[in-house]
Amino acid sequence: MVPAGLFSESSVGPYMKDTQNQRDYRNIPIDKVGIKNLRYPIVVKDRRDGIQHTVANINMYVDLPHKYRGTHMSRFVEMLHIFHPEISLKRFWVILEEMKQHLNAKSAHVEVTFPYFIEKLSPVSRSPGLMDYTCRITGSSNPQSQIDLISEVIVPITSVCPCSKEISDGGAHNQRGKVRLRVRFKKFIWLEDMIELVERCASCEVFSVLKRVDEKCVTERGYKNPKFVEDVVRDIAVALNEDPNITWFAVSAENFESIHNHSAYASITKEKNPAAHGS
Repeated sequence: MVPAGLFSESSVGPYMKDTQNQRDYRNIPIDKVGIKNLRYPIVVKDRRDGIQHTVANINMYVDLPHKYRGTHMSRFVEMLHIFHPEISLKRFWVILEEMKQHLNAKSAHVEVTFPYFIEKLSPVSRSPGLMDYTCRITGSSNPQSQIDLISEVIVPITSVCPCSKEISDGGAHNQRGKVRLRVRFKKFIWLEDMIELVERCASCEVFSVLKRVDEKCVTERGYKNPKFVEDVVRDIAVALNEDPNITWFAVSAENFESIHNHSAYASITKEKNPAAHGS
């Protein structure tokens, strides 16, 4: 919890005018007001090592009633300093509720985007290398203090075109792609579990280090497992439909085509159980 009196206006002196709290006569409330693109060091949960240090890009917003001219922007940053270093799903509800309390707001919203690193071994030589994935945690608290949390990963993949393989005498065109997976859930979910699910549904996963024997392996693996973007999102959706912990998901796949001057794209969004979102 934030210490009492931390955000007292007396800290800036009794004679300094509080312009933000001035009355606004336009009678128009603001849905979201706050700060964007703040870079800040954080600590996130790591399935293997317990914690991982990274640097996040953070957006923080609250609603602003029609009667106030502005909000206190500095308080957003002060709150991050209090909660530093850990930003986790389990602490998000505390941050959101404290934002509402200390900014006199009815709703609050936080978006934390960060690179997340996982050590992966190449498939044959077992050479280690670090893969980075873009991850995002989004949280909102409404006037009834209902918490909505979304966990997101963006995962690079490789895909081999089934049509190209079918119609060609030899070979098939392949390309790197990107899958974006967002989920709501009943209980905590590891980022690693989301990433591994996506990689299992690709023609082949991506590695940071590949020796020649590894390159042969992933090339042949992808060729034996051709997939359209439609196949990728459907396979991920099948797995998420079977997971009782997932209450909602949105998955999209984009292939950066190697023989076309455009990308291929597919997406699926599904609400499995609107009443079961985790908090």
